This record gives sequence, C-alpha cells and structure tokens, in this order.
Amino acid sequence: MTKESSTAKVSKGDIVHVEYNAYLAENGMLFDTTSADKAKEAEIFNENLTYKPLPLLVGGGRVFPGLDEALAEAKVGELTTVEIPPEKAAGARDPKLVENIALREFFRQEIRPEIGMEVNIKNRVGTVVTVTNRMVRVDFNRRFAGSALKYEFTVLDKVEGDEAKVMAICEMDYGSAEGFRATIADGKVVLYLPDVCKYDQKWLLTKYKIVADLREVFGAVTVELVEEYLKKEDKPVEEKPAEVVEEKAPEEL
Repeated sequence: MTKESSTAKVSKGDIVHVEYNAYLAENGMLFDTTSADKAKEAEIFNENLTYKPLPLLVGGGRVFPGLDEALAEAKVGELTTVEIPPEKAAGARDPKLVENIALREFFRQEIRPEIGMEVNIKNRVGTVVTVTNRMVRVDFNRRFAGSALKYEFTVLDKVEGDEAKVMAICEMDYGSAEGFRATIADGKVVLYLPDVCKYDQKWLLTKYKIVADLREVFGAVTVELVEEYLKKEDKPVEEKPAEVVEEKAPEEL
C-alpha cells in the first residue's frame, strides 16, 4: 500500500466521504469509480448512476474486507493505493458454481440470454458465459471471484456532528437524505421520514439497515422512525357577490 500526504487519521466506526477508482490488478481495467469523467473515458458510464464521493461507515462491511482495512488506516486528504488479494476481495473462484441450465428455463421467465448478461435464474444471480441452442452456461461466482483488485482512493472528510452523521447514514443506505430530519438525545434517535418513504418499496428493506447503522454509530437503544401526516387546511370559499336581477314591468298592450 502506498500513500501520499499526511493529516487526520481515520478509525473504524468513522463515517467518511470517499472518492475512488477500482481496477482489476492483472490488467488495469477500470470497473468502478466515483468520477463521471473516468467512467466515460473507460466506457463504463451508466446514466442511471450518480457519480460523486460516497459516504461509508468504516469497518461496516459495506465494501470488500481488504478495502475496509485500508480505509481504517487511511488519513483524510491522503491518496492511497492498495492491492487486495482475492481472499480479501470477492473470494476464491469455485468451478462448481459454473452450471449448465436449459434454455427453456430462461424462456419461461421471458429472458433472452446473451453472453455477459447478469441474470436472476432459480433465485440466484449469475453471469451468462455461453449460449447454445439448448443450454446456457451460467457463472454463479461473485463478480471478480479469484481476482486481485487495485483501489486508488482518497478520504475527503470525516462526518462530524450527530445530525450530519444521521443524514450520511440515510444517504449511504437509502441513496438520498433529502427530506429526512433527526433528533438525537439520551441514547435515542428519532428519524422523521419524508413522504416518499410511505409508498417506496425500497424503504421497507432499507430501514433495517439504517436502524442497525444508527445503533452502531450512536450506541442507541431506541430508534424511532416517524411518519408524519399533516392535515391540509381547507381553503376558504370566496363568497361571490349576489347578482342583482333587474325586474322589468311587462310591456303594456
């Protein structure tokens, strides 16, 4: 691991913002980045992704173990390069996880398999390796299993302040902190939810991650998730002035 510069130390349990570039160590192929320019240059740009520094809970197990270890030894503002062996990245490659599956199984799910496609088949996620008239060969190993990886990363800052940490956790787990509010006192975290959480299916799964991370960071025994329903005030009805109808006498015959 090589480093440049020196400043504040990062520790396990810190919430930090990180920018990084991730490569296959064997050939230098960029496969992930927080930089839109780098992604476009490597022709891996995805318009559905947001390219910006990511919030991470150091030691939280959200990244490969080797990267988590390197983050826990990093310093804020320092460029760090680390090569991660397979056992601390995606793990060893298991030949038994490469299987042949009948093409008709894909057609039943209305999937037209192509080489390199990621598929969910028989409740497992894998990558299509080959396709024939009758069989599809699928690799169910984790992506990059058996490969050494290289990361170049910089910890931009450590998140300070209780409310800022709560918002960073929301962004880390839910993808956005917009609309959230929080109060923290006496070992209790109260998180007020934006309206979108009331009908977002993603929130139903994400909330458990957020609760777990809040407990880890704050040592909170109680976490309250609050949905607010505010009564809309009825708009006063404007009274229109009564129309004056001029009565005319019947014409004399």
